[in-house]
Amino acid sequence: MNLALIDTGPMVALFDTNELANKHYTTLLSQNWRLTTTWPCVVEVCHFLGANAVQRYLRWVSEGGVIVYPFDVSNLPEFAELMTRYTAPPRTEMDLADASLVWLAQDTNTIRVMTMDVRDFSRYRLPDGRSFDIL
Repeated sequence: MNLALIDTGPMVALFDTNELANKHYTTLLSQNWRLTTTWPCVVEVCHFLGANAVQRYLRWVSEGGVIVYPFDVSNLPEFAELMTRYTAPPRTEMDLADASLVWLAQDTNTIRVMTMDVRDFSRYRLPDGRSFDIL
C-alpha cells in the first residue's frame, strides 16, 4: 500500500468533477493509497465545495477514504513557527492547512504529498532538509 499526505486541492478535485485535476486524482487514487490529512484541510475542502459535494466528501472521510490525523493545541506553536518561517518576504504566506501538513510530515516521516500547491510544497522542507515528493 502506498502512503501519502493529501492537501486540500486534490480532495476538492476528487469531489468537484468540474475541476481540471479531477481525472488525475481519481486515477491516482485507484492505485491503492493510504491517505492522511489534518482537520484544517478538511475544513478548507468543505469551504470550497458545494453543499452536495460536501455531504459526499464527509461520508468519504467517515468511511475511511482518508485518515484525519489528530493534533493537540500544544502543537499550535509549532504550526505558528512554520507559518512564520515560510511567510518571510518575498515568499507567499503559509496557511494553517499547509503548516499542519508540514507538521504531519515531520511527525509521521511521510514526504509524499498529493497537492496542487506545487510552488509552496516545493519550497517547504522537513527539519532534516528533505523536500516533499509531490504527486
